[in-house]
Amino acid sequence: MASTVAGNVTRSTKTGSTVATVATWVIGLIFFFPVLWMVVTAFKQEVDASTDTPKVLFTPTLDQFREVFASGFWPYVANSVFATIVSTLLVLALAVPASYALAIRPVKRTQDVLFFFISTKMLPVVAVIVPLYIIAQGIQMLDHIWFLIILFTAMNLPIAVWMLRSFMIEVPAEVLEAAQVDGAALLPSFRHVLLPMIAPGIAATALICVIFAWNEFFFSFIITAARAGTVPVFLVGFITSEGLFFAQLSAAATMAALPVVIAGWVAQKQLVRGLSMGAIK
Repeated sequence: MASTVAGNVTRSTKTGSTVATVATWVIGLIFFFPVLWMVVTAFKQEVDASTDTPKVLFTPTLDQFREVFASGFWPYVANSVFATIVSTLLVLALAVPASYALAIRPVKRTQDVLFFFISTKMLPVVAVIVPLYIIAQGIQMLDHIWFLIILFTAMNLPIAVWMLRSFMIEVPAEVLEAAQVDGAALLPSFRHVLLPMIAPGIAATALICVIFAWNEFFFSFIITAARAGTVPVFLVGFITSEGLFFAQLSAAATMAALPVVIAGWVAQKQLVRGLSMGAIK
């Protein structure tokens, strides 16, 4: 009798696991389908992409990618790459010591500082864009890549501080105490003991900052124009008074998403290890 009950429980567990797996795959495919359709549309002719009934069978072509490159795509890519990399490095340079102070050596008002950091993310962007525009105009930094870098740094810094603080909290205090007992000063123990332990967390934080900076549209669209335009601003150019060029827009969006996808694929091990350390709770 007991073996029969155990067999039924085992079969029920396997059935439930199979159902959960199938449901997970179905949900994942549903969310991935728009991305797949975008990539497929990028290889269509414009007449095939604009039909009312979606055209599944077509002759693939690279014409849309040629049009994208001929439209001046590379300067926007260069601006996005430069702004993303520099702002991410600045965020890490500021967030690592700040999160160390908040996690390892907290003071009485640490919680207030943390709330101040995260409260800056609660402010709607439209509420500050006019003052930022006036400031940029006053210091002659409109359509300048360095002003965009400053905005990206300020935008990502609160999230980076919160994430890195969560990673540092996970580090056992005994490890740092042992380094101090061995005679290591603050900077060597920080550089040789703490940083290697939270390296996956730093990689995860950097990747998230890269994604946010690369995808940022509102600041780029308002503050930049011709010289410092980024990839999201370039994509808007395919929405014209003549209509929406679906195939060209899909090709441009595919090229715009490719660097972030490659970066995520290269850093996937560090990203998984970093997120599992407790950064996302």
